[in-house]
Amino acid sequence: MNEVKSIDLKSVSNGAHFVFIESVCKRLDSETELLKNEYFKKAADALKAAFNEENRYFALSKKSASTDEILAADADRDTLYSAYYRAVKSFLRVSSPDLHTAAKTLWQSLVDYGIKPSMQLERETGAIQNLLEDCEQKYSAEVAKLGLQTVLASLKTANAKVSELLYSRTTEQSKQVAGALRKARQQSDEAFKQVRKVANAMATLGSAEALKPFADFVNQLIKRYEDEVLPKKKKADDGKQPGDKPGDGKKPGDGGKTPDGKKPGGDAAKPGDGGDGKDKPGGKGQGDATITPKK
Repeated sequence: MNEVKSIDLKSVSNGAHFVFIESVCKRLDSETELLKNEYFKKAADALKAAFNEENRYFALSKKSASTDEILAADADRDTLYSAYYRAVKSFLRVSSPDLHTAAKTLWQSLVDYGIKPSMQLERETGAIQNLLEDCEQKYSAEVAKLGLQTVLASLKTANAKVSELLYSRTTEQSKQVAGALRKARQQSDEAFKQVRKVANAMATLGSAEALKPFADFVNQLIKRYEDEVLPKKKKADDGKQPGDKPGDGKKPGDGGKTPDGKKPGGDAAKPGDGGDGKDKPGGKGQGDATITPKK
């Protein structure tokens, strides 16, 4: 008798769960003969409804409506930051002592903050905010001397926009029902169990041949998930060889050498090797301080 097997999807990722239920729903759409049975159709419709709900929350979990806006605002901000960075760097080459001294002060501030466009968004936002506050307060004279007020004002506006969008996204996400996606997954699981239950009951009552294509498809899908998706159970003695003694490992006094006998750190690059990246914002030699945003 062709029966649909069972599977426990609790441990798979949201994406893998989504694909499994979606695959079953697509297959159900093609089972026109089976759907003539009112009980099977009712179970199939319930699974599709549950999947639609899971799909809705899965999409929300993957992308906020403001994500594209944040990325665009971040790109504008990075362009302005790079403009300020290059301007300060160019003043380091001028012959005027006053301008050169002012540029050195602002350059050191850039080095200390070590801001990189690749930083995590909130971290970059906080670092730029602190940098701007320093430019407005501690280094206002140097900024005025180099005439950089306009670019810094534009950078401040762009940074504030990113900060506002990040706050809006967090607020939007917090409004979602806690555990909504998890609940939707559970509903899909229960609906799939009902489809399986009705299908197997139909097979018992004499519809085995009609159910065979559907059962074969679902069972093949389950097998693939068991082989490739579901986490494998580790044996308690994994990695141990027969005869291994407790505590086998490095001998006392082996100095922590690696298998090739080299001392730890023996191949470390010498200072200067591979370029210092000084021409790039946030490159080596310009500091990589961890920034704690000011309150």
